[in-house]
Amino acid sequence: MNVHRWANAAQLARAFRRAQQASRRDDGTAVGLDPLMAWPMSLSIEPTTSCNLRCPECPSGLRSFTRPTGMLDPNRLRALLSGPDGIGRELIYLNLYFQGEPYLHTGMDELVSIGKENGLYVSTSTNAHHINPERAERIVQSGIDRLIISIDGADQAAYQAYRVGGKLEKVLAATRHILDAKRKSGRSRPHVVWQFLVVGTNEEQLPQMRRMASEWGVDEFVVKTAQLDDPHDGHPLLTRDPRLRRYDRDPSGRWQLRNPMHDRCWRMWQGAVVTWDGKVVPCCFDKDAQHAMGQAADGAEFRDIWRSAEYHRFRESVFSHRAGIEMCRNCTEGTEVWA
Repeated sequence: MNVHRWANAAQLARAFRRAQQASRRDDGTAVGLDPLMAWPMSLSIEPTTSCNLRCPECPSGLRSFTRPTGMLDPNRLRALLSGPDGIGRELIYLNLYFQGEPYLHTGMDELVSIGKENGLYVSTSTNAHHINPERAERIVQSGIDRLIISIDGADQAAYQAYRVGGKLEKVLAATRHILDAKRKSGRSRPHVVWQFLVVGTNEEQLPQMRRMASEWGVDEFVVKTAQLDDPHDGHPLLTRDPRLRRYDRDPSGRWQLRNPMHDRCWRMWQGAVVTWDGKVVPCCFDKDAQHAMGQAADGAEFRDIWRSAEYHRFRESVFSHRAGIEMCRNCTEGTEVWA
């Protein structure tokens, strides 16, 4: 990573610490934040909102978006990252994922290559239903650094309980294709991650999944707890083991997030999300882009949005009364999402 990127990241971190210190007076009342002069160090950019599965807690799966479905134009990504005003100069990390299944985008490998041309660490997350041997070779050749494969069960029954419409055999075959392509190419990348979304219907398979990951030779196995829109007694996706869920009952018996609602958010401060059609939203929990700060066709427009009065007001609201923002009330910032 070059000095320019390190300097921007350090400036972001210093500004975050100042914002924490200055956001409230001793009497608890809010004060204004200084304008954020640093640029983001990470972006999540959405290849598509389309998805082939129907997962029950996902707006893509439920087809519940109010925003349009479509595919990211590679030229939009190139304009955002490259050129004299491109935001790629300051970025370190590019996550080509927000909502939808990225490998439904036929130009996904081109999107990865654009990120790599700008010197970025590039990742994505996939349900792996569209990866055959030929595509696996193209994925490896694209230079992607991190490939997260969702695998939420050790057998078809457990897997399809959440990944509705999915086939475990396709996920396993895709894993084999990627690992084979890596070996044939002699490359160390992508770093292949099996991600296990632990829910009430599969939590008993966690030990078996850990063994499978070791046997298959993936680079990493992670356990992700589930975000639920309406946790309640009897919810089939709530785990029995409290260590494997994000929610507990409060003294009144109501289910709520385990983490305290601090008036700060590093995730929002250091990065942003750009939808397939260019909407700039402050956080990956804003799945339907209800808090869009503007629409960017290139890096110059993104920079204007990042430093806009509207974005500044949103940051101030996070640092003064985060609990007043609906999407923040089901956010994992400040709690364990990886078990």
